[in-house]
Amino acid sequence: MKFDLGNPAWRATLPPSRSVAADAPVSACAFSRDGKIAAFALGDGCVRLIAADVTAAPSAATDPVHKGAVLSLIADPLNDGFVSGGDDGRLLRIGLDGKATEIANHKGKWIDKLAAHRGNGTVAASAGKMALVVDKSGEVREFGPHQSTVTAVDFSKDGSRIACSHYDGITIWSIGHVVLPPRRFAWRGSHVALKWSTDGKFIATGTQENDIHVWRIAQANDMRMAGYPAKVKSLSWSADARWLYTSSQPVFTAWPFAGKGPEGKPPLQFGEEGAGLFTVVAAHPTAEYVAGGYDSGELQLGDIKTRRSVVLKMSDGAPVSALAWSPDGTRLAAGNENGDMLVIDLRR
Repeated sequence: MKFDLGNPAWRATLPPSRSVAADAPVSACAFSRDGKIAAFALGDGCVRLIAADVTAAPSAATDPVHKGAVLSLIADPLNDGFVSGGDDGRLLRIGLDGKATEIANHKGKWIDKLAAHRGNGTVAASAGKMALVVDKSGEVREFGPHQSTVTAVDFSKDGSRIACSHYDGITIWSIGHVVLPPRRFAWRGSHVALKWSTDGKFIATGTQENDIHVWRIAQANDMRMAGYPAKVKSLSWSADARWLYTSSQPVFTAWPFAGKGPEGKPPLQFGEEGAGLFTVVAAHPTAEYVAGGYDSGELQLGDIKTRRSVVLKMSDGAPVSALAWSPDGTRLAAGNENGDMLVIDLRR
């Protein structure tokens, strides 16, 4: 997939898109495994399914599946549906017909972070101080308790481990056939975001102190990158793990992880300065592009190879709260705090 960001004709007009409005904010979005459906998690308990084909007829509104806000949403690793978590403590599978099946119920806990490993069909979720792991047979296992609420979860490259962020660091659990003691990586403070690198060598977190922290797993050594004007709540690794993209800057910001990594190096910053700070960033699933949404509502697409960026959606004042690429990288889904749901077709 190639986007010609330097072509004046490509940059002159906004790409084809479909916008659907809801009465509740969007907390997360995802594409189905086949890329045909974009799903949006809403604050009124609904998961809205929208055709990825922006020329197709718009879908009808759906009934609530959670008794409260939907806090998290991912593509189901086992089929073309989705998995959602809510502030009602329920973990659900959502079919393409909109019907929900309960996987787990932890009343009184928020299930606000989810991760999936497509290779082994496993789902991980946060539930208070615990992490839940659901395998492809439906068995639910619990890991913890951690010393504080689990703020994010993510899988290792091979799916045999999960990392959980919490106050004062992260904990890595073995979830495969070989059970090992949990590994703890400590750093003082509150860690609010977590992403395991696509090559499995690093884990990055965003912290309450407006910086990011990265551990090199094999050697258990760490590094800190500071100087952000706000909390870094969104992290995304490039497909080849050479770059770590971060939110909370007015331009695309990428830390280099090729070779010896970013120690002693400044981040690469590129693109047109947006109207505010990035709230969400999402690296392209296969190519050297990155999408970002601003607290002003603006959307941009960046090309790290040419250091160019283009506007995909103008500012509308509502912070972008969710971004997701289709599996083939030809479409982008976005949602904001006003309840606007957008699917953009970049094939032009």
